[in-house]
Amino acid sequence: MSEHRTIRSLGVEAPHEAYFMSYEEGPPPEGQLRLDAMYTGFSAGTELTFFKDTNPYLRSRWDDVRSVFVEGEASARFPVPFLGYMEVARVSESRASGFRDGDILCSSFGHKSGHTADPFHELLVPLPDSIDPVLGIFVAQMGPIAANGILHADAELFGPGVRRLGEGIAGRPVVVVGGGTVGLLTALFAQNAGATVIIADPSPFRREKAEAMGLVAMDEDQAWQHAKAVWRHGPNDRGADIVFQTRARSESLHGALRALRPQGTVIDLAFYQGGADGTRLGEEFHHNGLNIRCAQINRVPRGLSHLWDRQRLSAETISLLASHGETIRREMITHIVPVDDAPGFLKTLVADRPEFLQIVFSYES
Repeated sequence: MSEHRTIRSLGVEAPHEAYFMSYEEGPPPEGQLRLDAMYTGFSAGTELTFFKDTNPYLRSRWDDVRSVFVEGEASARFPVPFLGYMEVARVSESRASGFRDGDILCSSFGHKSGHTADPFHELLVPLPDSIDPVLGIFVAQMGPIAANGILHADAELFGPGVRRLGEGIAGRPVVVVGGGTVGLLTALFAQNAGATVIIADPSPFRREKAEAMGLVAMDEDQAWQHAKAVWRHGPNDRGADIVFQTRARSESLHGALRALRPQGTVIDLAFYQGGADGTRLGEEFHHNGLNIRCAQINRVPRGLSHLWDRQRLSAETISLLASHGETIRREMITHIVPVDDAPGFLKTLVADRPEFLQIVFSYES
């Protein structure tokens, strides 16, 4: 049996100050695994809210029973020792059936150098040998977020009768607002399903990346105007059937509503930390009878939880990586940073605002 070891975790000590916290970990008990981190993905949209002191958990407490935030009762405080949910690791010691030493697994255990995992209580997805291990960062969380967005669009048409991912948007015109990680993965899922896809983002850098991945890209204003000019379903019935909104800006949500045909639906995957003052619900939303559906990763559409769980959404992600892995690796992963350099890198990221898509921290020497 292995010895005790020291685990190092990347966290936020105080606003704009990342740090490493260490703790001791014993050998894995029977039925569990010891994992050594290979790569962890940085989710800028969520993790920077802790770094910049804007996350709602720093001001409020989530009440599980009532499903509401309770103001003035912070459930997170500095220092925040653990961040992250996009991990790929190698099994260094298995004491659980079905797992072998050397297996590469995708999971969500944070920016930690290692982890003891319990297969009965944690998502552990084996990564096929044919897929580059760095792509494993997408399997446990970000890919399922995008796939869950597609599943919510499917449920708009089929309800609980969804049989395969993307069948509700096959042959239909859709817009994906936001050319970040979730937006690009969503666009690829939609394209694979046979949808006509436009991706909208104000950043020329991100539009160029999208086009390099074989997607049609426009700025946000162009996208809604194109949707209304080209996608004609009948008299006074123009626009996209579905818009996937992935940018954490209320103005982008308003633009998503403008792109829809009457009675269309926005599938919203964004995390709005500053409210939604830029979304004017008295305009297109009201006059066109539109819908906004939040596709939050912890909830699949009602009536589908017995068939579609995180494991199945991860399997859909692996299928996407099998067909588009080379393109995703080349265009979407813009930074691979040694984890030792992570605190300084995050300061530079916020201060200098360089162009980026997916940032990965490497634990490989």
